Amino acid sequence: MADPLCDIMAILMTDPLSAHAAVLGTGMMGPGIAVSLALGGFDVTLVSRSDDSAAFGLQTSHTLLDTLLSHQLVTPDDAAAALPRLAASSDLPAAAARAALIIESVPEDMELKQNLFAELDRLAPPTAILASNTSGLSITQIAVRCARPERVLTTHFWNPPHLMPLVEIVCGAQTAPELAIQTRDLLLRCGKVPVLVKKDRPGQLGNRLQMALFREAVHIIQEGIATAEDVDTAARLGFGIRLPAYGILEHVDLVGLPLARAVCDYAARDLNNDPRAPDLFDRKIAAGETGAAAGQGFYDWSAKSPAAVRARRDRFLIECLRLGVHRPSEP
Repeated sequence: MADPLCDIMAILMTDPLSAHAAVLGTGMMGPGIAVSLALGGFDVTLVSRSDDSAAFGLQTSHTLLDTLLSHQLVTPDDAAAALPRLAASSDLPAAAARAALIIESVPEDMELKQNLFAELDRLAPPTAILASNTSGLSITQIAVRCARPERVLTTHFWNPPHLMPLVEIVCGAQTAPELAIQTRDLLLRCGKVPVLVKKDRPGQLGNRLQMALFREAVHIIQEGIATAEDVDTAARLGFGIRLPAYGILEHVDLVGLPLARAVCDYAARDLNNDPRAPDLFDRKIAAGETGAAAGQGFYDWSAKSPAAVRARRDRFLIECLRLGVHRPSEP
């Protein structure tokens, strides 16, 4: 008997256009994930709760594809092939029934995701990959109501997903190990750079690193060590600017472990090791300073445009992709 874990890859290798995927959610992440899958050879259905929101998500995916084409990040032929692979629907049962791969991208609510995956477990073919785009919730807990938890894993795309190469693959306690390898191969085909996270832990991989940085950055401001602007400048134009060239642990190897250990040992005692968020978060939230949408967070946004900041981010990411920072480093 053929191994069902090989079914999707076999289909893609022999007839890519016959492989179907469903992306659930048409908000911040869904359209970009759909574009990535379409460029990898999937026929993709964007699924939303209403026809109007599904149509909006489809239009967004077309815009994102145009962005990739206009900046020469995909070829005209690849864009032309991907466009008709994108569709939208509000009919979840129909989309799930024909999908070899389903990626959920709904709000980060455990109960919502558990109920949705229990439904997908009933609706999807027995060999389908059921994936969550959660940025940090336990995939083991998300799959707790599924009869086939071995078919469930995390594929955490980073925002904006049409530009960010990284996808984190996280296995739950009962995920079939082969499923992670198969999913990795599918993501590579879609032009992504997948990493395998070996343990289902809060925050996965990238967000664990990012949260440690968040905590220390806010602690520095809380202690009056530096301003928000200077913290961000130090991060962006200090260690941050070299991260696309080599990673944190490559840097440690280059400076040498004895020196890195000595510096770490000296500084660690003064770093914030509190197991909860710094109090400054609570004080700002209580004062209504909840971030850009409120006009005030760590920055004054009254004369600062969130859209302009995101556009600047996207221009930078596009230039990074043109430089090939996502490709394997030269030995």
